[in-house]
Amino acid sequence: MAKTVRMTVAQAIVKFLDNQYVSMDGEETKFVEGFFTIFGHGIAVGLGEALDTNPGNLRVLQGRNEQGMCHVATAYAKQNGRKKIIPCASSVGPGAANMVTACATATVNNIPLLVFPADTFASRQPDPVLQQLEQSNSLSTTTNDAFKPVCKYWDRVTRPEHIMTALINAMRVLTDPAETGACCIGLCQDVEGESFDFPEYFFEKRVHRITRPVAVEEEIEDIANVIANAKKPLVIVGGGVRYSEAGEEVEKFCEEFKIPFGETQGGKSACRSSHPYCMGGIGVTGTYASNVLAKDADVVIAIGSRMSDFATGSKRQFANPDVKFVSINNSRYHAYKLDSVKAVGDAKVTVKALAEKLRAMNYVSSYNGEIEEAKAVWDKEMKRLAEYKYDETFEPMIKNMDPRTIPEFVELTKGKITQTAALATIRDVIDEDATIITAGGSLPSCMQRVWTTDKRGGYHAEYGYSCMGYEVAAALGVKLAEPDNEVYAVVGDASFQMLHSEIMTMMQEKQKANILVFDNCGFGCINNLQMNHGIGSLATEFRYREGNKPCGDLIPVDYAKVAEGYGLKSYTCKTIEELRAALEDAKKQNVACLFDLKVIPKTMTDGYESWWNVGIATTSEKESVRKACEGVMEGRKEARAY
Repeated sequence: MAKTVRMTVAQAIVKFLDNQYVSMDGEETKFVEGFFTIFGHGIAVGLGEALDTNPGNLRVLQGRNEQGMCHVATAYAKQNGRKKIIPCASSVGPGAANMVTACATATVNNIPLLVFPADTFASRQPDPVLQQLEQSNSLSTTTNDAFKPVCKYWDRVTRPEHIMTALINAMRVLTDPAETGACCIGLCQDVEGESFDFPEYFFEKRVHRITRPVAVEEEIEDIANVIANAKKPLVIVGGGVRYSEAGEEVEKFCEEFKIPFGETQGGKSACRSSHPYCMGGIGVTGTYASNVLAKDADVVIAIGSRMSDFATGSKRQFANPDVKFVSINNSRYHAYKLDSVKAVGDAKVTVKALAEKLRAMNYVSSYNGEIEEAKAVWDKEMKRLAEYKYDETFEPMIKNMDPRTIPEFVELTKGKITQTAALATIRDVIDEDATIITAGGSLPSCMQRVWTTDKRGGYHAEYGYSCMGYEVAAALGVKLAEPDNEVYAVVGDASFQMLHSEIMTMMQEKQKANILVFDNCGFGCINNLQMNHGIGSLATEFRYREGNKPCGDLIPVDYAKVAEGYGLKSYTCKTIEELRAALEDAKKQNVACLFDLKVIPKTMTDGYESWWNVGIATTSEKESVRKACEGVMEGRKEARAY
């Protein structure tokens, strides 16, 4: 009989997780760094006892909001190339439900996130316990069933021995590049504290190998034959290039065969922005350079991309009627999209094998100055955006707006910063090895276009789920992953209001990050979407109520004072000169910093040969909506069917 050790389920979880490792390219890394938790009654005396009595080498971090702490963990895992995780634990009920959004965010982005929400009593004897959600159609349904559709693996531990297979299967998913995402293990409160004789071999060191499976020969041959007939191919660099650490291999591939590449939000900074074949972001929030070349491309080579609507311009970006798609992806599901000729495998080794095939065919693209011309046009536009000022020649980038908005905002805040000039200034001042973070709204739309960096992984965007409120928490997660580098979170005022709770954890952990709040008095991105489609400015600007709508005067907010309350060093910036000086001063600080930027509305980028399919009203009393609807319907006719 195997030797056993008697301990509680919670103690077994801690001991098991403390001995998990991953190995990639021969480099071994400790996989689990600690535990993020907000102790509620469901875990305080179970998991809490285990972490208090013997946490091993795991550090314990205290969250402020369950969603926020999970965003920290997600950002930490992402910035570590998915080789390290921080599991998150909560009480049953609202604490557990708060983690659902974060789990969806991790799963959409294929980032490993392990959560342990407490659950109801397996015995059911005290039911209904505090925070228990009861369903009369099934006593086995709890709040934690809400995790099922947003997780890659879900389990509920109703007996002590269940935890062994639950944890092993969670590790299987968390360390699988093709299937990784959120994993949820619900811990019944009574079972959490029950003791069991666990076999000692369950706690032995486990090394999970992250391998590089190359696509099979036949699939590489298939895609090589398609590319060999291409005159104007285009590569899409997706997040898979980043996690495969294939950026340099993709750069060599594009340079050798003279193929330009565009970047998705997830793929941006996998390759160097300065590379001669880098066209910048592609699709709905893409650059002119990428999108104009995409229109004529006869073969699109998607590497590590899930081909979302933003990357493909709602499947209308690639206008060549004879365009063909090839896909290199370690996920067979994603590789099948757009009728692609597929090669299922790791991006780095599969691109290398493909290059050998094309080299043997003496292949090279037929571009003749188009790449250089497109880049020259975009370089000129980048200069214009960086110099965009509020002066006597000022015109808003976005024309559709409430005519009150800009003069009222300038009078109220005295702010004279444009969004594009602010981003250019930040890019100019911060260190080359700094990491920038962004998420939902107009900021990632601008930044996919205008942000440049040669630091691999230096651009950290969450746009797969477009989760507002990710940014501040992510700043802490990235700083924990890169303690020696400066970290900057660029966040809209609406997103900051939505979730900035982990500022307190940032202070508690004595981690310095820089939070740049772009205050334009509203949900600027969605206000653009409304008004560009013929709808009025409805509940997307921060205005006092008048009648049945919030359409009165703009509401001022002093974000610098919010920061001061937490103990951060704060700056209020109303001009580009003040922003530049604040950024320079912040480099000298040892405490987290917050910048309150008063940014003029409607000064973000827009357009650049792109289109986005939206669910617009097909019947309306407003002529402006009917006209916008015609444009949407025309675009749908030109888009691919699937």
